[in-house]
Amino acid sequence: MAMKRRRFKHSQSLHERLCDEAQRLRARAQELPIGDEKHLTLKKARQAETASHLEEWLCSPGLQPPM
Repeated sequence: MAMKRRRFKHSQSLHERLCDEAQRLRARAQELPIGDEKHLTLKKARQAETASHLEEWLCSPGLQPPM
């Protein structure tokens, strides 16, 4: 028997969720002392921002499909 996939609607776009996550991570990193945990938290924030920019670029009307 195949498992049924759970689905739900997001109230925010992927771009908004990634931006919110990056802001949350940056705020958390400000509270941390200098060290590995702070470094990893900032790295995750940068990754979320990069993913947000990529998602925005991929959804832009100027992007043409390959021929």
